[in-house]
Amino acid sequence: MTGEIATSRIHRRLADSLYVEAMLLADEARAYFDEIGRQDRDSMEAVSRVAFSCESLKVTTRLMHIIAWLLTQRAVDSGELAPREALSPSRRLGTAPETEDAVLHMMPEQAQEIMLTSIDLYRRVARLDSALDDEPVVVTSPAKSMMDRLALAF
Repeated sequence: MTGEIATSRIHRRLADSLYVEAMLLADEARAYFDEIGRQDRDSMEAVSRVAFSCESLKVTTRLMHIIAWLLTQRAVDSGELAPREALSPSRRLGTAPETEDAVLHMMPEQAQEIMLTSIDLYRRVARLDSALDDEPVVVTSPAKSMMDRLALAF
């Protein structure tokens, strides 16, 4: 397979970028839901406080699934894990709970931003995860293609 590149694996820079984004969001979410958001939560009615706590757990679940999946991709990239092993159901992106629009809109503004960002990040990573099911596209190097044509000419 000299001169050919399989394009189904996630590019390392993309995985690293998503990992940094997920870790920063996890830190922001922890700081908000554990500290800053306490005042927001305490000013809510009892039912809303329960919803607030549930949504903080949903954000955490999304982020942990994302981080675990990205660490698996890093393991594949570094050769610690075979690409076929990363396709095992236990190594795929876990299912994340949905957030209802009505619940989202009753949350404080900063909570909404964190929730929406985690949903967006999860959806982007889910698209990458589903792309792993596609057959790898083999791209022949233009230089190799030219060398093959030259070899046929002589």
